[in-house]
Amino acid sequence: MKKFLLFAFCILLNLNCFSQIIYEEFDSAKLGESRRLKIQLPRNYDSNIDKKYPIVLVLDADYLFEPVAGNVDYFSYWEDMPESIVVGVMQGDSRYDDCSYDENTFMPGDKGAKFFEFIGLELIPYIDQKYRTAKFIIGVGHDFTANFLNYYLFKDPPLLNGYINLSPDLAPMMEERLIERIPAIPGRIFYYLATGTDDIKGLMESTQDLNNQLTGLKSKSFNYYYDNFDGATHYSLGGRGIPNALEKIFSVYRPISKKEFTEVLLKLDTPISQYLLDKYKVIEDLFGITNNIRVNDFIATATAAEKRNQWESLREIATLAKRQYPDTVLGDYYLGRYYEETGEPKKAMKIFQGAYDKEEVDFITIDKLLDRADKIKADFGY
Repeated sequence: MKKFLLFAFCILLNLNCFSQIIYEEFDSAKLGESRRLKIQLPRNYDSNIDKKYPIVLVLDADYLFEPVAGNVDYFSYWEDMPESIVVGVMQGDSRYDDCSYDENTFMPGDKGAKFFEFIGLELIPYIDQKYRTAKFIIGVGHDFTANFLNYYLFKDPPLLNGYINLSPDLAPMMEERLIERIPAIPGRIFYYLATGTDDIKGLMESTQDLNNQLTGLKSKSFNYYYDNFDGATHYSLGGRGIPNALEKIFSVYRPISKKEFTEVLLKLDTPISQYLLDKYKVIEDLFGITNNIRVNDFIATATAAEKRNQWESLREIATLAKRQYPDTVLGDYYLGRYYEETGEPKKAMKIFQGAYDKEEVDFITIDKLLDRADKIKADFGY
């Protein structure tokens, strides 16, 4: 019995480490009916009580929710995108009425207009009220629902910050309207469009035509990405498009890579410390997230500052690291390196020695710090 209870406890403990899936029935006054929602909360949502999360809104959640939610969980686990709340709207056969448009204006009409208001005036405010959300929303749709997401670009400001359009079945005049509307949007928009070589012919051709138009748009705030997957069908392209879209939209969020280190940091003429601050300011401005700077990014920028002999940058990076990770050796090591290189070895020695009781980080061990202190002591006879 004791073994069984221990096993059950371990299972429950383990479940808390994984994303939470919640099913809800949402009574919509706009639709005059209830809609079934499927919601995935990030891992450790309940314990990170001060953290806020972007929203990933999934239409056609009957079949799109799992691939989207799985990729969001995977990418956020490796810090390639922020942890996010995934909200799926189950539609089934109602998707055709939900996405219907007026035959004269080609904008949402009748039930389509009601569904448009349900999303913008009921569902998103409800999610914002119930959960800890950041002010960044991505929508995901496929054919009819992909076209429908575009209508939110015509709100002022647009409801969504990011649009993942998988083989959209475009309404008449949509292409012309998008080309006219997008350059007039002042805020930053992320727009992903995908088709496949084995997609439905008419949809593939219209998607390619739209790509040709969007590629030529001149707008600093419009971030556009396109894929035409070789061999992908109308339904299989989702499996390739969803991870590609998330990777591209959240590229600025990712930790500093080896490529970024080599091709950007080591070639900077401006202070490397400012590059680090700017990177996280962009993340805050775009996604409404104020996370601590990653240890990886501290090490990458500090190493680049050493290689470029940017000692004032190294001091700034070390000071910030000491503030954000005071119980680790991270900031002490790089502050000591700063004093070593700027002619104050005695200060460096004391800093290295003073960090003996702190937590080690990556390659920065206590032994490494004490060895540097001993070398300074031997070289200068302190």
